Amino acid sequence: MTELRTETEHRPADGHEATMLLERARAEVDPVLRAAVGTLPGPMRRIARYHFGWEHADGTPAAGGSGKAIRPALVLAGASALGGPGARAAAVRAAAAVELVHNFTLLHDDVMDRDTTRRHRPTAWTVFGDAAAILAGDALQALALRLLAEDAHPAAPAAAARLAQCVIELCAGQHADTAMEGRPPRDVTLEETLAMAEAKTGALLGSACAVGALYADAPEADVAALDAFGREAGLAFQLIDDVIGIWGDPRHTGKPAGADLAARKKSLPVVAALTSGGPAAAELAALYAAPHAKEDLERITLTVERAGGRDWAQALAADRMARAMQELARAVPDPEAAGGLLALAEFVTRRTT
Repeated sequence: MTELRTETEHRPADGHEATMLLERARAEVDPVLRAAVGTLPGPMRRIARYHFGWEHADGTPAAGGSGKAIRPALVLAGASALGGPGARAAAVRAAAAVELVHNFTLLHDDVMDRDTTRRHRPTAWTVFGDAAAILAGDALQALALRLLAEDAHPAAPAAAARLAQCVIELCAGQHADTAMEGRPPRDVTLEETLAMAEAKTGALLGSACAVGALYADAPEADVAALDAFGREAGLAFQLIDDVIGIWGDPRHTGKPAGADLAARKKSLPVVAALTSGGPAAAELAALYAAPHAKEDLERITLTVERAGGRDWAQALAADRMARAMQELARAVPDPEAAGGLLALAEFVTRRTT
């Protein structure tokens, strides 16, 4: 744990440590990602490079960002916390695999949700078409599993099995999400929405942390605790992400304001508001049942807030983060050793834009 203590000894404040961890993870993982994507057949390679922000739609080089690298950073931080610098170095390919799975889900989600903007540019399906974006996503998932299949590390088979099971859970969560969209606004319960969010978001963050623990040769109890830590932090992340999806600034989020409300998505703050009872909940249900009208977005936003959706989501995010900290302490009782994981979890749940 010497390296981790050196990194956390003089810990910068205000999220700077997390930013450095993310930048370091991106620098370590990007070469593996680029090499893997470079093996794809031409059309899928072009779409993947566009999606990651490495190229423009015409194939010329671009300097766009390929995401924050939260999930690979969690893999590497988990390996470092439980196994030191050697485990971290060994886990880079696995971290790249987790990032490939994440981006496979983004490509598919954008098609299903009809999102037109991601990372401040048009989504892949709007540029290349639905079928091409879906196939590129499929290819990224296959690349992830190939990276692990070709990894000689003893933990690779267990990591591949865990990641494959995670994909199944992600698919179940996405299926639940899309099925909810066709149901009446007040017919969706808060419990099933929370379960859906854990499957869609918490599962991959939990798997990322668990994969890091596997590459540190940690005992099963510690692997399970880091998985639980990631799941709880992931649900907190989703709660805050849903808040940002409604009240965030498009200049920072890269997505149009109110897109989820316009699509009548039953995000966590919305479902909390719908099930809160009272006049505001009834008004929101009526608005959500009506056809989309652009002029209604401001009213819907205010109604969700009046019905308590925003306050509920922020309070539950804090509660889930507290649970995450308890799970982290089980696996990594030394606060210095746990510093990287803690900084990353706090970073993703303290966003305000």
